[in-house]
Amino acid sequence: MGEQQVTAAQLATSLRDAITRLNRRVRRARPVGDLTVTQLSALTSLELVGAMTPRELADIERVQPPTMTRIVAKLEERGLVQRTPHPTDGRQVILSATGSGREVIAGFERIRDEWLATRLAALSPAERDTLRQAAEILQQVARG
Repeated sequence: MGEQQVTAAQLATSLRDAITRLNRRVRRARPVGDLTVTQLSALTSLELVGAMTPRELADIERVQPPTMTRIVAKLEERGLVQRTPHPTDGRQVILSATGSGREVIAGFERIRDEWLATRLAALSPAERDTLRQAAEILQQVARG
């Protein structure tokens, strides 16, 4: 789009495309392991959002409850998620990430950050400053 004036709609399309592509590339930077993308996403949601029911987790992850049941079972087998009784509903359980689960997430984040930092280090100081400013603006947009 260059230096020419762009409309908000054009900028929205360009930003969405760039953010989506960067997000996909960063997600591919991960350690070799047997966790699937969906398992990692569910585990990350439990860490970010906090303890929740399987139904709430399925809603956040936008999958059907039977699919989430299988995902949680695999995470439990690996000791990454734990179930505790629901405090008010005996038919429900609460899921949360274990210490091992939090360590796995931290490892994935570290590798992703290292990948991105390597790419950013190849940019000029002016380009990195522009991205720093853009990151601040994107944070404002996300909060607004």
